Amino acid sequence: MQGTIVRSTGSWYDVKLEDGTILPCRIIGKFRLEDKPVTNPVAVGDFVMLEPVPGEDTGMIKEICDRRNYVIRQSPRKKHNLHILAANIDQALLIITVAEPKIKQGFIDRFLLMTEPYDIPVHIVFNKSDIYDEEDLLMFNYLKAVYTSIGYDCSLVSAATGQGFEELRLYLKDKLTLFAGQSGVGKSTLINGLQPDLELRTGEISDYSGKGQHTTTFAEMFDLEGGGQIIDTPGIKNLSFNHFEVMDVAHNFKEIFIESTDCKFDDCMHRNEPKCSVKNAVEEGYISELRYNNYLQLVQEVEDQNYWERKSGF
Repeated sequence: MQGTIVRSTGSWYDVKLEDGTILPCRIIGKFRLEDKPVTNPVAVGDFVMLEPVPGEDTGMIKEICDRRNYVIRQSPRKKHNLHILAANIDQALLIITVAEPKIKQGFIDRFLLMTEPYDIPVHIVFNKSDIYDEEDLLMFNYLKAVYTSIGYDCSLVSAATGQGFEELRLYLKDKLTLFAGQSGVGKSTLINGLQPDLELRTGEISDYSGKGQHTTTFAEMFDLEGGGQIIDTPGIKNLSFNHFEVMDVAHNFKEIFIESTDCKFDDCMHRNEPKCSVKNAVEEGYISELRYNNYLQLVQEVEDQNYWERKSGF
């Protein structure tokens, strides 16, 4: 019997069967990913093989079918493990805002580092436009120019007023879309605005920290009235990459990777090497200095992390 994971609560998984029935299931055995342990071996969007438990309205997951793609991150609780956000998606919607809370430097590029290895299209949605002042709008226009120039669509929306909703509905139609973003960016409010009958729980920005508070606890898939599905995920506090090597960073900043073909050295990391085409492109304005600085920071972070993992025996 085959089904699709539509909700993950840690130890239990809701599986949607071919007839539309939802069957709560557990897993048999242990599953790993890329020879590394995962905190959630089965993710929303996974196709699985299962068998019912005799005498109970539950099932046991026996096998995970081959994944078309997946989005993974370093586990926020167990730094040597991986956490799968979703599997078999068509696209991702990254929801951010430049106000309440202020955008976290480098967050967009960290998210794109998760989706780029599988060429998953990402639409960057700037929410809360109704509260943007002149400085916020300047920041939006700057970031929009940076990311549209390298192939990422950007939208300015407001969950409070409905601005930009028609464009989003067209983008979501007949696709399986991962919804992701930092805590407090208004993700659940945005989803409720797109489809009010879902009535997802929403929260306020913490007065003490100025940061968002988690309202979505577990990843869950929802059907859209206009066709398609979304996967809602808990708000992301931070993103790290214990499963990357430095070349993974270099290869997945796509404009840097393209420009690197003209570097003198095949293993150029675009820092202090001579005749580096990437550095020249940054100086001449063809590559965003913001993106380049985020790239350098991530390369250094991965190098440092790999050094300490090797030293500690992981």
